[in-house]
Amino acid sequence: MSDFEELDLVGAATAIASKKISAAELTEWSLARMHTLGKQFNAVFRIDQDQAMQRARALDGIQASSGVSGPLHGVPLAHKDLIEVSGLENHAGSKILRGHIAQKNAWVIDELNAAGQVNVGSLHMCEFAMSPTGFNGHYGHGLNPWNPDYTCGGSSSGSGIAVAARIVFGSLGSDTGGSIRHPSAMCGITGIKPTARRVSIEGVFPLSKTLDCVGPIAQTARDCARLLTHISRPNPDDTWCTTTPAQDYESALTGDLKGLRVGVPQTYYRENLDAQVALALQTSLDVLKQRGAVLVDVSVPDIARLNTMAGIVMTAQAAALHREWIASRPDDYADQVRARIEPGFTHSAVNYVDAMRFQKALTDEYLNTCFKDCDVIHIPVFTVQTPTIASTTMGDTQNILKSIAHLTYANRAINYLGLPAISVPAGFSSIGMPLAFQLVGRHFDEATLLKIADAYQQDTSWHRQRPNI
Repeated sequence: MSDFEELDLVGAATAIASKKISAAELTEWSLARMHTLGKQFNAVFRIDQDQAMQRARALDGIQASSGVSGPLHGVPLAHKDLIEVSGLENHAGSKILRGHIAQKNAWVIDELNAAGQVNVGSLHMCEFAMSPTGFNGHYGHGLNPWNPDYTCGGSSSGSGIAVAARIVFGSLGSDTGGSIRHPSAMCGITGIKPTARRVSIEGVFPLSKTLDCVGPIAQTARDCARLLTHISRPNPDDTWCTTTPAQDYESALTGDLKGLRVGVPQTYYRENLDAQVALALQTSLDVLKQRGAVLVDVSVPDIARLNTMAGIVMTAQAAALHREWIASRPDDYADQVRARIEPGFTHSAVNYVDAMRFQKALTDEYLNTCFKDCDVIHIPVFTVQTPTIASTTMGDTQNILKSIAHLTYANRAINYLGLPAISVPAGFSSIGMPLAFQLVGRHFDEATLLKIADAYQQDTSWHRQRPNI
């Protein structure tokens, strides 16, 4: 086998387990692409050439001597630069943390190592995870491999690029208001934001601890299921992490959607929809219906209020984290990033406490309204098409912020509510840019989201398409 671009994560793991290929040759191939395509599209911060090859050869040796191979044995992965790897630099896309050396692995890195990953490096991200587009004023914008003039999505920009360009077979990103779903949708791949606290965030540089989630980005729903299975074990040392037992998410991928109820909101999420986005959403619903799902019209509560609450929580917590740096090193922040943090200094203590105090009641209202008659809801990731880099970086900062606010329209509230959500490829626009839909589920029901996404992908091939690069 030589055309490794045809493999997805599960396919790569299967090929290694059956000894059709070795971990070393697949890792060597991935590292070469990190150096070429990774740099071409500004997806890479750090390449761990020697460590990765040593790891791959060691895994090949273990397999040769014992016949044992783990679920991710020898599969090259790389992760967002805010996820710490012991002894190596992780600077969260910032100038301020440049030179920061991690003292130990993040929990999720240890979990993936135990499953057999080969970590080939760290991936580009937006400064301090503060952009939905892929903007980084210090290290350059991430470039979408489908068209480098267009945004790649953020803040997990390198993760989206690297998976879409077939540089690595999967990646962990973080999501505080859409940062897994944004690059997944814009780059034509699959990404799942898990339930709040489902995955330990120990060793992950925070943006807003209340809203932050870590989750997988990969080609397919099955790939994401395998990754999520192996990062969702409760971390006894992380008091923020749930004690909900780990789950085998792959076992739920039966393809049978008969009787599953998919809620379709007719207000808010489908207001002011771009015509091509609307068509992709409807076409995806048709596929799910043919698979046996039942489509149900549902109502939604005041999402604008939820977005406001999410914004208060995120910016207030970010401002508290960055207060000393913004006071002492303001010029070390890009203007766009500092402008997104600074509103957190203006919120009153009453408004912040209210945003936290009402979180449970507003979540219950959302569930009782949206999920009263359905198992999941089907909404866009974006109501607009992927914008150009120029349109999100040139001009007055405040006008730019208003423009990119459209990109969090359907996503930010989901983090405030703590619900799981998955972005699924759903076609291409008339100019060849990826389109997507989003499924949102009840707390800790990632299995249903993955099951529906996988069934959809059994009948479509959008997730198999790759850029002509």
